[in-house]
Amino acid sequence: MIRLASDHLLFALRSGEYVPFSAATLTVELASDDDLPFDADFLRQALQAVFHFFRYELHRETVTVTEFAAAVEYVLRSFLPETDARREPLPGQYVPEADLDQLAADAHGTELLFFTRLRDELRHRLRTAPRLLRFHGLRGCVKQLTGARRWSPRCQALRDRIVAYLRACAVADRAGKDCALLVE
Repeated sequence: MIRLASDHLLFALRSGEYVPFSAATLTVELASDDDLPFDADFLRQALQAVFHFFRYELHRETVTVTEFAAAVEYVLRSFLPETDARREPLPGQYVPEADLDQLAADAHGTELLFFTRLRDELRHRLRTAPRLLRFHGLRGCVKQLTGARRWSPRCQALRDRIVAYLRACAVADRAGKDCALLVE
């Protein structure tokens, strides 16, 4: 397998393919009836900032095109002048969050109870039909469930199981709606 360059992200397409891009090779095409106050340099900087956020802040190597586009949209909307239309919440603008560390604590450190509560939490959060659903506290959750003080291969295996479980449940429970899943 070829190693991904440190300044690239793999973009997951709906077809299941992964395409590598660097921040310098990204371009944007805005579809809007409004006359937006953004010039090409500003858009390039916004794209690079979102790219940097995913690659270096979240330490991600892959991102879905939908997830990346939603983040760019969020950033660009924050620079628009305040209007009545901007104050109204847009469909999918609310990002529901769930704390995995707290779910592990509520499950008293037992994996069986944790996975049951995790599925219930995911279903509850998906009822609002969000475009992005965020789960945070994965590292603390895993260490709590394994009883580990330091990260180990056992922790990594449980981390991978939790992420795979969340992905599978999200696909099964989202009922055909577009929803990106962010687990950190």
